[in-house]
Amino acid sequence: MSPSEAASVARRSAAPEETEGWGASLAPALEAGDLLLLRGPLGSGKTCFVTGLARGLGARGRVRSPSFGLIHEMNGRVFLAHVDLYRLSEREAERLGLEELRERGVLAVEWGERLLPAWRDDALEITFRILGPTARELTVRGHGPRGAALLEAWRALDPAARGA
Repeated sequence: MSPSEAASVARRSAAPEETEGWGASLAPALEAGDLLLLRGPLGSGKTCFVTGLARGLGARGRVRSPSFGLIHEMNGRVFLAHVDLYRLSEREAERLGLEELRERGVLAVEWGERLLPAWRDDALEITFRILGPTARELTVRGHGPRGAALLEAWRALDPAARGA
């Protein structure tokens, strides 16, 4: 594991709007091919974060938890595919055709730990932890060269701008 993979940066959110703000703040750094692995228990803020990503990318439409549809696609400055692997195994996730979606844009994958390990080699991993009724902690770790670059973008985010 490289030093960039071992490093992580944590940010706190006091409310769902702040969690969305963190997503919106990260969006300008994203480009086609980026993979965001979103980890954490149910209700920890993963979908709120994606709502902010979509807003920051200029995507239209309402972000919903894709638990039943598995994949929701949104067009903005960069195409965004919001994927939920909660009900799938690694083997089932492998058959979704995510390679094509990743080529087209950004993949934000809830329950990203269910992707095959090779997929997780170059990604930004965001772990959501519930601190209280609305408080959350987002811990970000970069894997591979692009993940390390996105970690640096995350590190540079101004905590005061998260509600933007």
